Amino acid sequence: MKQEFKGSEMLSPLPAVMVSLGEGDEANIMTAAWTGIINSRPPMTYVSIRKERHSHDIIMRTGEFVINLTTEDLLKATDWCGVKSGRDFDKWKEMNLTKEEASVVKCPMIAESPVNLECKVTEVKELGSHDMFMAEIVKVHVDDRIIDEDGHFDVVGAGLLAYIHGHYYGIRRKPLGRFGFSVMKAKTRKRINKEAHEKRVEKNRKKRNK
Repeated sequence: MKQEFKGSEMLSPLPAVMVSLGEGDEANIMTAAWTGIINSRPPMTYVSIRKERHSHDIIMRTGEFVINLTTEDLLKATDWCGVKSGRDFDKWKEMNLTKEEASVVKCPMIAESPVNLECKVTEVKELGSHDMFMAEIVKVHVDDRIIDEDGHFDVVGAGLLAYIHGHYYGIRRKPLGRFGFSVMKAKTRKRINKEAHEKRVEKNRKKRNK
């Protein structure tokens, strides 16, 4: 048996990200969970922001922003930047965050973030409580420390944050499966497991020889 509730923002988990925007003295940071991927080619994302927020006007004028993924180490900064306004505080200074020059957009990236997505706004949709800023992801930056020997993104090692109904959660569990595992042939699964085992053995050998 299931209980019924009125329509609400029940979709979870969501990424807890810090969005950097503006430039120079106007550069600001806001925390958002209303974000995600909406297209692959070109890669498109969005952030939904209330009209009354300080960051809303900045993005409306500049048409660009950076989505900075957050980690357990950035938990306090992530929360603080979500409850304080850039009208009253220099969030970079208050949270000891470092501005890092982006490649395409003019607004700074957060250097302490392991992954930064530079975004250019393509469309703004008024939805009611929020405006949705749809944007193309024009450049991605990934910290070398969370890229493994095979060039893959180490999600577990990064310690990324997720947001679920007002609470932050760290993502530290190993993957439960990979895309397509439910229809994978036994032969393919055996080959993948063998390759993974060989990589682990080689990695351990290199560690011993250091």
